[in-house]
Amino acid sequence: MKISIIIPVLNEADRLGTLLPELGRRAETPAVAEIIVVDGGSGDGTAEVAKNKGARVVKAPRGRARQMNAGARLATGEILYFLHADSMPPAGYDRWILQATKNGPQAGCFRLRFDPPHWFLDAFAWCTRINHPLCRGGDQSLFVPRTWFEQAGGFDEAFKIYEDNDFIGRLYKSFSFRVIPACVTTSSRRYKKVGVFKLQYHYSIIHLKRILGAPPEALYRYYQRHIAKR
Repeated sequence: MKISIIIPVLNEADRLGTLLPELGRRAETPAVAEIIVVDGGSGDGTAEVAKNKGARVVKAPRGRARQMNAGARLATGEILYFLHADSMPPAGYDRWILQATKNGPQAGCFRLRFDPPHWFLDAFAWCTRINHPLCRGGDQSLFVPRTWFEQAGGFDEAFKIYEDNDFIGRLYKSFSFRVIPACVTTSSRRYKKVGVFKLQYHYSIIHLKRILGAPPEALYRYYQRHIAKR
């Protein structure tokens, strides 16, 4: 089984300069077939950094769902592993994924840890060990067999935010999902910028709106008004 790592990016040159070499160092098997960086129109040299670090770079219209779908279409691995540029998987991430899938197809993610830590965020991170769609998010990364990805229809490009939660929710309804007992470490930079309690409140409202049936454009309007402009 080969793993294709797909990383959607927009102006992440600094992050990729650290992440891409570390992905090589943390891999413990020859399973990683490729790293595909999908650029949504960066202006900071992101594409050049990615190429210099050995990644395959492709262009796609801006929007994480569009970018991840574009990467999936070009991937050659049987397992697609979607990773955010500000999230770092644990040592042996490839071995963990292969172990999870050795008895048959399996979708899943890792638990979450924040850097730098904060007691309030740590409480939410603890909940990521619970195998329930309400405890999922894109920062935990996501591995999924290519066949399941295609059967589920990929990411819904109507979502400009919440695309990970929407797709993972569909996976839970149709396939087996597993939470690996190792942590992805993700940056808490946006929490520092907006405010830990304020940002988590707004994220909770977005979750609630979606549960109550709000369409993708309503979620994005709320995000733009309360989070993006801060």
